[in-house]
Amino acid sequence: MRTQQSLWTAHQGWTGRGGEPADLLLAFGGTQAITNKKLWNEMSNRHPGAIVLGCSTGGEIHGADVLDESLSVTAMGFDRTKLRSAEAAVNDGGDSFAAGQSIGKSLSGPDLKTVFVLSDGTRVNGSELIRGIRACVGNQVVITGGLAGDGPRFGTTYVGLNSEPKPGRVAAVGFYGDAVTVGHGSAGGWDVFGPERRITRSKGNVLYELDGNPALDLYKRYLGEDAKGLPGSGLLFPLKVFPPSRPTEALTRTVVGVDDEQHTMTFASDMPEGYSAQLMRGNFDRLVEGAAEAAHQATLPVSGDQVAVLISCIGRKLLLGQRICEEVEAVQDVFGKATARSAKSRLICSPMRSSSRRAAAPYRSSSRCAAASWNSPSPTPVSASRRNISRRCSSPSARSMPA
Repeated sequence: MRTQQSLWTAHQGWTGRGGEPADLLLAFGGTQAITNKKLWNEMSNRHPGAIVLGCSTGGEIHGADVLDESLSVTAMGFDRTKLRSAEAAVNDGGDSFAAGQSIGKSLSGPDLKTVFVLSDGTRVNGSELIRGIRACVGNQVVITGGLAGDGPRFGTTYVGLNSEPKPGRVAAVGFYGDAVTVGHGSAGGWDVFGPERRITRSKGNVLYELDGNPALDLYKRYLGEDAKGLPGSGLLFPLKVFPPSRPTEALTRTVVGVDDEQHTMTFASDMPEGYSAQLMRGNFDRLVEGAAEAAHQATLPVSGDQVAVLISCIGRKLLLGQRICEEVEAVQDVFGKATARSAKSRLICSPMRSSSRRAAAPYRSSSRCAAASWNSPSPTPVSASRRNISRRCSSPSARSMPA
């Protein structure tokens, strides 16, 4: 596997390596950058013939830097790994399972090892999307990826596959053969507060009632003045949900939308009826420790060229503020400085496995930090490209993937 990283910023233009042959480009950028037709074409033309997969974010991780409104690109070339891409359209959460099935059918194959998927961040039920893919590819395939972001806003998100990013799209790349290895991990770091409640009415990822009361009203009561900023302020207070009899199987759910007329809340993934739910709030030190734990889980005991993709929740970014760089540093301490790091803030992901380079990715509302590392043995390992500029920490980032 061969990797190159490049970065575009309004101040410096393009920096880093480009122009060498590549099979796959992972591109993560702010909404204005990723939807800039000129930039997208420039990026594609730097690596003709490569599959190009990217999405909008809530912040971009590039190496050790955390940026806003940049375009971070990781190019990967493979000698023994086959790639195939697929996409589907989604109008609302009800389309999620069918979209997943469509992509799963297109990518399914006896030697399929990993699926990396990016999805519109406001029109999808992430749980149903993954179920749809899983129904077609089986339980042995590693699925990872995330939902596109829109900064701290809840407006339009964009996903692109070999063409300019657009809303309402889900796109994925399949990795085939035994030459690539994928590692993955996910950890939180949030503290629970308030009483444990029961989800008494929900449909998919829409929450109607907690303990028989309108969920939105209850949420607003707990948030107090912060409720004025919903749904954005809800990112700082995700929900812990779990089966009452199996509290160790807890999941983290973050708000992606509210309906004041219906008194409902929409989350990024399922809110199963009968599950227990409890509010959470951030703990700076534990959030950073969670990022390191996710990296440890994703670490692979193999040699060769590696790429790490980091995915972190926009809520973590908003809470940590300038300290968001500590998440990246914690991951760097685990993977090592030679691993190419890239990520996006606002992404939801399912795990993957790889090696020592990090690619850019987006932030999404999953309130956890996830890391995926890909490794592909290479006779001539290429060290990760590094930018010779001072580190900036303007926003938090989300996830890491290796290639």
